[in-house]
Amino acid sequence: MSLGSMITKARKDAGLSIDDLSAATNIRGHLLRQMESDNFTQCGGETYARGHLRNLAVKLNVDPQIFITAFEDEQMQVDRSMQDLLVENNVMREPGQARKVSWKVLVTISISTLVIAGLAQIIVSNDSNTDIPVAQEETTAPSASLQPTAEPTEVVEKVPTDEATISTGLGVEVVITATRAKSWLFVSDANGRVLFSGQISKGVTKTFTSEEQLNLKIGNAGGVDLTVNGTQVDQLGIDGQVVSVSYGVDS
Repeated sequence: MSLGSMITKARKDAGLSIDDLSAATNIRGHLLRQMESDNFTQCGGETYARGHLRNLAVKLNVDPQIFITAFEDEQMQVDRSMQDLLVENNVMREPGQARKVSWKVLVTISISTLVIAGLAQIIVSNDSNTDIPVAQEETTAPSASLQPTAEPTEVVEKVPTDEATISTGLGVEVVITATRAKSWLFVSDANGRVLFSGQISKGVTKTFTSEEQLNLKIGNAGGVDLTVNGTQVDQLGIDGQVVSVSYGVDS
């Protein structure tokens, strides 16, 4: 039995019409008819669809997880086109639609740029501060401070090399494991290149690496665990929750 048929049966068992259920849930009757016909494209994305299903389950005295599980099995298929997945989750618009730049995106980009610039300045400042005591230890005469800094430069290259490697890092690594349940997953790098799009089954582990940044969109945040650059990350959300996160070299 499809999800739409399950909703129809539960509604009829409860003795409710489409209009009755619409009034009880504040979901438009037109959208309810589409959902009962297994058409969830007008729900506004997976997050809103899940919310509608939970609302319907409560009003129809059905375990919400039954509807959610059926939705995942039927709607979140790997063989769906990339464009359909991105449009449904509001990542991109359908061809022909006007493209609008969100001010939130611009603010996020600006803040990220400032943070990266600030971190770079701190690293440079730390390296510069390290030069001063090293030069004083190597210099025995006051006149040496007026001479070219060839010798302090060599000492700086030898002494703090390991510390510089630790502070800047060499790329980002994210390990994701579907520990408790399967989940849909979309992964891209800083250039927008798609590294993975599909479903990972329960118990499966996948590893992704990038020189700069990894962007993840997880369809079931409560079912997975993440390790970023060797550090376990706290659980990102609850079962069925869609979460978008980004990790860089300093994460």
